[in-house]
Amino acid sequence: MSKYFKAKTVDNISLNKHFRLLNLSPLSDIDIPQPGQFYMLQAGDTYDPLLKRPFSIFRHEDNSLSFLYRIRGKGTLSLSHLKSGDIINAIGPLGNSYPEPHGDFIALAGGIGIASLLHLLAGFKNKAYLFYGARNKEELVMLNEAKAISKESFITTDDGSEGEKGLITDSLMKFFNSLPITHYPLPLYACGPTPMLRELSKVVAGKDIKCYVSLEEHMACGVGACLGCVIKTVSGYKRVCKEGPVFDIKYIIWE
Repeated sequence: MSKYFKAKTVDNISLNKHFRLLNLSPLSDIDIPQPGQFYMLQAGDTYDPLLKRPFSIFRHEDNSLSFLYRIRGKGTLSLSHLKSGDIINAIGPLGNSYPEPHGDFIALAGGIGIASLLHLLAGFKNKAYLFYGARNKEELVMLNEAKAISKESFITTDDGSEGEKGLITDSLMKFFNSLPITHYPLPLYACGPTPMLRELSKVVAGKDIKCYVSLEEHMACGVGACLGCVIKTVSGYKRVCKEGPVFDIKYIIWE
C-alpha cells in the first residue's frame, strides 16, 4: 500500500493561542499508524514553503487522522489556514514506533511532545505514570485528556503557573528516589525538546531502565534520502526519519 495519499480536511481547531488540532480524512486506504510514527504533511498549496513538514500522529480513529501542532514558522502558519473541505497531500506513516509496553510504564512529555505520547497513552489506558512539563500553563495542551487516561500524573511548569514549579526531569528524579530499586525496570517513553532529553539521559544513566525517546529533528524528505536529519549514535550517524524517530536513549551520543 502506498504511503502517499490525499486527505480531506475535516476541521482545523484552535485550542489556544499556541496550539491547533488538525483532523483529516484520508481519501484512500492507508496503513494503520503506530504510536511514535509520523507523517509528512503538505504545508500549503503553493511551492512556498517548498517542503512538507513532519508531524507525530496524535490520534487515529476509524478513517481519520489527527495532528496536534504549534504555529512556529511559515510551514505551520500555512497549515493553520487549512479549512474544512481543503485537500492536503501526505506521506505516512513513517519511521519506527515505540516498543509496546507490557504492564505499567512511564511517559515523559515536554511541551508539544505530548502529541507523540498521547497516542501511546490512549492505547494503554491507566498504565502510564505521566510526567508532563512546559514553560507555563498555556503550553500544557491536552492536559486533562492526558491525565484522564494515565495511572498517575506529575505536572511541572517553569513559572509555577500549573503543577509544581521546576523541570519535569527533576520531578522524575524525585519519583525514582521514592521507589524501591526493584521498580526501576518500568520502561520509560519520552518526547520533547532536545535539552530535556539530554537531561533525561543523565537521569537514567547507570540505572537499569529501558528508555525510548522520540527525537524532534528538522526533516526535509522524511524517507531517508536527503540525510538532513542525522544524529550521532554509538554505531555511527543515523537518520531520525528512517532509523528513528524512536531510539534507545543510551544509543545516542548527546553533544
